[in-house]
Amino acid sequence: MSRIVSTDKAPPALGPYSQAVKAGDLLFTAGQTGLRPDGTFVGGSVTEQAEQVMDNLEAVLAAAGCSFADVVKATCYLTDMNDFKEFNAVYGSRFGEQPPARTTVAVAALPVGAKVEVELVALLK
Repeated sequence: MSRIVSTDKAPPALGPYSQAVKAGDLLFTAGQTGLRPDGTFVGGSVTEQAEQVMDNLEAVLAAAGCSFADVVKATCYLTDMNDFKEFNAVYGSRFGEQPPARTTVAVAALPVGAKVEVELVALLK
């Protein structure tokens, strides 16, 4: 059985998907970009976008009763691997001594002209 997780502290879905879904003992988040909760795009540098991405994910995790400490897998998408160092600094600041497994891939484009998108899998408490 699965249950939808939603919060107004993260941007609404841009299409027919949920911000996150609880399935068994796991939480699967949708990918988050640099959209603010009001739906406006933060734009700017990959650092600015990554900060908003991580704020959005933190809000979705909290709505499910989780935190970054519960994340076991992250998938990260960058439109330019030259932004990896900047992105990594923001991403790394959100995880403690035991960061999750992670995959980072370069993609041709992301929704709303984003430079970065991140999705997570977390263990539910």
